[in-house]
Amino acid sequence: MHTLFSAAGGDFVFTKLPAGSYLVIVNAKGFASYTTAEFTLSPDQSYMVPSIALSVASATTEVTVRPTEVIAAEQIKAEEKQRFIGVIPNFYISYVHDPAPMTIKQKFSLASHDTFDPVSLIGVGLAAGIEQANDKYPGYGYGAAGYGKRFAAQFGDGRTSDFLSHAVFPSLFHQDPRYFYQGTGTIKSRLIHAASYAIITRGDNGKPMPNYSYFLGDIGSGAISNLYYPHADRGIGLVFTNAAIGIAGKAGGTIIREFFSKRITTNVPPSGTP
Repeated sequence: MHTLFSAAGGDFVFTKLPAGSYLVIVNAKGFASYTTAEFTLSPDQSYMVPSIALSVASATTEVTVRPTEVIAAEQIKAEEKQRFIGVIPNFYISYVHDPAPMTIKQKFSLASHDTFDPVSLIGVGLAAGIEQANDKYPGYGYGAAGYGKRFAAQFGDGRTSDFLSHAVFPSLFHQDPRYFYQGTGTIKSRLIHAASYAIITRGDNGKPMPNYSYFLGDIGSGAISNLYYPHADRGIGLVFTNAAIGIAGKAGGTIIREFFSKRITTNVPPSGTP
């Protein structure tokens, strides 16, 4: 075997070759290898190899296709690690701009994970204590029994609101229950984006649509609360009061998420799409 580099113009010459059968292999960076047909040389024979033209090497691109449900599951698993100051759940915010849509099963699973988180139950206990200290809903009475009834009411309000607005109605209306972090733009645009989330959300198809899930979820939760609140406090007023509090709370919560949550939330994914 003899090897040499061609001149700038591609010409080359092998000399003093013994008689026999030969072939020429040409390699150049970025081009496909070329091999001539076999030819035979007799003693002292000169032979001119036919003109050789190299073709550009083909590039191999590997594309991996994964089901949308699998990608969504990975993103949700990452969201379930997000917590304010490492403690308080912050599952319902997506720092990924265009996450995969959630399935119905995933919506109910995330709602269960969030609403039954131990830290959420601590919040229920604190809210019930504040209500008792302020003598709210006196029909519940006082002492341990009164506190227990207030705790149960707070627990019921939160659980029904979470499941209706984060799982039931989002499944029926094909809406995504998560808040999508903007993070860029003017303060005004970010404020509008955050505050409007209570009335405008993103559908599973990625397009904006009225937030039926939050509105009907809060109305439904308020209606259910008539089953266990003191008789003196029941009525249409309780329904819309609880609904208004729920919607206002969500609007305020998204503003906090937009401007402060990323800096104090653990396990925030890196910027960009996964």
